[in-house]
Amino acid sequence: MVETHKQWHEKLPFALLGNRTTIRTSTEATPYMLVYGTEAIILAEVEIPSLRVIQKAELGDAEWIRSRYEQLSLIDGKRMNAVCHGQFYHNKIFRAFNKRVKPKRFAPGQLVLKNQDEAKGKFSPNWKTPYMVHRVLIGGALILAEIDGEIWPKPINSDTVKR
Repeated sequence: MVETHKQWHEKLPFALLGNRTTIRTSTEATPYMLVYGTEAIILAEVEIPSLRVIQKAELGDAEWIRSRYEQLSLIDGKRMNAVCHGQFYHNKIFRAFNKRVKPKRFAPGQLVLKNQDEAKGKFSPNWKTPYMVHRVLIGGALILAEIDGEIWPKPINSDTVKR
């Protein structure tokens, strides 16, 4: 191994091997297993044969091809399990995040201030003159109207306004 940071390219294959053979929380599988359908044989197992390597060596060609075909047919099932687990994990994180989020409620006719698009200086105001909420759309988008009644054509995010 190298000891200086200038020779990082010599350590890269070892880092990639570690990254590709580590079980991910979101999928409960390694990236290597999702691609190839079997766990990776690490270099130490080649030097000192493990039970899995010995079993593969003792199979005949036809038996090995048949067992490999069966393993490859199971890859789709493993990938599907990983996708389902990933969606479950995503929903779990989504719910945990949204527990603390307090949605802003707006009603048509309510007066709001819009955030400045560009900074004009240290002492300039951060909020533009009042606007009126013309319509509330699904997902927190608003259509604003100026006080004189002119309606904006584009909706804006409710995070950019305050009461």
